[in-house]
Amino acid sequence: MRIKTIALLGAGVLTMSGGLVPVGAQTPPPSTTVQQDFDAATALDARPDRKASLAAWEKLETRTKAGSRSRGIVLVRKAPTLFALNRADESVKAARAGLALLPADDASLAEDRTRAFLILGQVATDTLDYAGAVTALQQAEASAITTGDKLGAMLALATAQIFIDPTAAAATLARSDTLIAKSKLEKSVAARFARERTLLKLNTGDIAGARASALQAIRLLGGLETDKVDIMDASARSDAAIAFLLGGNAEEARRYMAYTGAGRMVKGSFDPAAEMRSPDCGGDAGLKPQDVAVVEFNIASDGTIDQAVPIYAAGGGQVALEFARAVKGWSWPAEKVQAIPAFYRYHVRVEMRCSTAFQRPSIGDGLDGVLEQWLSSKGVTVAPEPVGPQAAALAGQRAELASATAQSPDGLRTLAAIYRLTSNPTVAREERAALYARALAIAKANDAPPSARLTFDLPGRVDAVTDIWKPGVFERTLTPMVSEPVYANDPQARAAIRLIMVDGAVARTRKSEKNDTAVVTLRQVADDKALRPNDPLRVGALIRIASIEERNGQIDAARATFASSGLTANQCAIMDAPPKMVSKPGSEAFPMEAQRWGFEGWTQVQYDIGADGNVVNQRALLSYPPFIFSEAGTKFFTMAKYAKTYRPDGGLGCGATTSRIKFLLPESARRGS
Repeated sequence: MRIKTIALLGAGVLTMSGGLVPVGAQTPPPSTTVQQDFDAATALDARPDRKASLAAWEKLETRTKAGSRSRGIVLVRKAPTLFALNRADESVKAARAGLALLPADDASLAEDRTRAFLILGQVATDTLDYAGAVTALQQAEASAITTGDKLGAMLALATAQIFIDPTAAAATLARSDTLIAKSKLEKSVAARFARERTLLKLNTGDIAGARASALQAIRLLGGLETDKVDIMDASARSDAAIAFLLGGNAEEARRYMAYTGAGRMVKGSFDPAAEMRSPDCGGDAGLKPQDVAVVEFNIASDGTIDQAVPIYAAGGGQVALEFARAVKGWSWPAEKVQAIPAFYRYHVRVEMRCSTAFQRPSIGDGLDGVLEQWLSSKGVTVAPEPVGPQAAALAGQRAELASATAQSPDGLRTLAAIYRLTSNPTVAREERAALYARALAIAKANDAPPSARLTFDLPGRVDAVTDIWKPGVFERTLTPMVSEPVYANDPQARAAIRLIMVDGAVARTRKSEKNDTAVVTLRQVADDKALRPNDPLRVGALIRIASIEERNGQIDAARATFASSGLTANQCAIMDAPPKMVSKPGSEAFPMEAQRWGFEGWTQVQYDIGADGNVVNQRALLSYPPFIFSEAGTKFFTMAKYAKTYRPDGGLGCGATTSRIKFLLPESARRGS
């Protein structure tokens, strides 16, 4: 089951009916007409057997003339079925090919165009390409002719814009208000719009407004005392809990969280998984220790993540999306997941912060630096990063590219303009891929250094693939680059490719055994004699190896690897003899308000241990339910005491140790007695 990101309102875009004009049918069978086959395929769309539906559309596709209007209709109708079968790349290709064949001036095809843009928006949203979703959904809204379809497009559009361009999200919701005022919506649909307003206000700092719209959504759904609670109820109540918490009303926050059902399972338990890790601070995402996000996800029956969506972030929309990307790589043993009631698997929210244990520099920043230095040596200045919202800078960046192109389509000024435009996160994935390809051609023509070319070639190859999150796809996409002479003969370039290959594979892997392959690749960088001992890429490889060894319990190996990097190995996890805990709090650490409301949960806390044995810099990395046990978890270690550690400077004993705490109710309380 997916957490639906698109509301198909009114008649429903995915169940449209209507005739197909059999233009240029090739070889009609004797028993059925093309129209009969079309009607049969349309009927199959409403059934759960997606394979049968796909077979029907593919059969019909062979009976329509290539390049015809009819072929376009069939391709557009086929796209959602491909998506439902987890064939996102093929779904996008079918939708794009279908759109190209639908005459823009044919008003009778408006619903089909809307269908195509909606499925493109759905794919982009599911793959966390929110910029791409915005582009497609704006077109869906523009092409829609019914109120229901327009509102469905607006709802999905606002969902993505909240984390890309909040100002545009507010404008979209304002347009929806105009339509809603003229319509009679079901309360559940009105609640969806109220929820989007809540998320917009939460992420733009309007906490009072978020609280008001969250309560409105709850009222529209029947209030707190409804007999039946579904995922929509749980999400709305969780939104309210976050709003109350951020507004300083912890008591009301916990009350509304209690009504979500989170942390209150009577059968099974939602435990942190072995593959459930917080992302490292730093890196190409530039995550900071103070960044915090709430991500909602659902777990498939095989233990993998079916979908992850950002809910809230202190740090900006890109922070929220980066944490959601990290969640997509989590997994649980299938047998443990199947013991959890489906309702709890389909609505999981976790509070997240990045880990400081193995902070790493950005590989992309290093490649960008090579490109900027090379352009500077050619007398070309790159425009500085914009100050303020990236969306506001987009028009100026596009104008600069147009001006540079008019002056010299293949010149270095054009290359610099493309570079700055592609660094704007509000540019859609497909557009970025095309821009990267164009920039790479210019870089090659001007004999740019290999590392400078990688600024465009690496992300360009990744952005060209919709299904990049599927297991093994990332590795297969980038592996050939290591053998290409232009990169294979350059130590910096081949090292950068290998590091990004590992980072991408680890972020997307769902099985820890992939670590063995990662270590082999990283060793090729660490042992590369062409790299200086203190080369940042070599050091980065050793940090990654040490991190994997530590996770695998190979503490001695991790310590030796870290030491060989030349950095100070002061992480508690890899010290020869980390300090031992000599005292800890007892049952008083369980937050009484959580016990009163019947919560259970856990938190993963990271902290440093001073030489005097006191805990400092404690922070919750992961918490379930969000915000309920974060403070209790950090307070637990504030009250803990460790053995003193000798340090000549009297400073840090060891840093970035991580511990998990489970908060469990007495058995009698779990049974409700």
